[in-house]
Amino acid sequence: MSATITLDFLAEEDFSIIAALGAEIWRKHFIGMISREQIDYMVSGRYTPEKLSRYLDAPDRWFRLLRAEGRPVGYCSYALAEPPGEMKLEQLYLLEELRGQGLGGRMMDEVEAAARTLGCATLMLTVNRHNAGAIAVYQKRGFAVREEVVADIGNGFVMDDYMMEKLLSR
Repeated sequence: MSATITLDFLAEEDFSIIAALGAEIWRKHFIGMISREQIDYMVSGRYTPEKLSRYLDAPDRWFRLLRAEGRPVGYCSYALAEPPGEMKLEQLYLLEELRGQGLGGRMMDEVEAAARTLGCATLMLTVNRHNAGAIAVYQKRGFAVREEVVADIGNGFVMDDYMMEKLLSR
């Protein structure tokens, strides 16, 4: 992709942009995997100013907004995890029309570099077990399934995920 690409740290003025972008991506991408009600529940709780503000000036978690030609098109977040030496890729989302152009890989490269810089030997993530496209991308990047996780997220909903990990070389 030849467009000007930036990957900016989250600022408070980005909160509404992230909420709108998240809602658009989730409602298109996950509708075949989970119910619309679960999508609405998760989106409404995930992108609140209270939740997003946890990333501002935090020493252990980061949120990056991807822009192409100044237009917000995706985002990723990551955090130090337990046990020490492990980082969790919490989110990596990109507008559907821009997938396959290397932008997701650019975000992943950024997260992997941050993990290495902080001395993490493992990068892990959770992914919906029915999200075959994302699972294939992660496997291609060296991730393997570590375990299956079913988590109650409230309101009668569960997340039915794989926990995947990648061992990082130094």
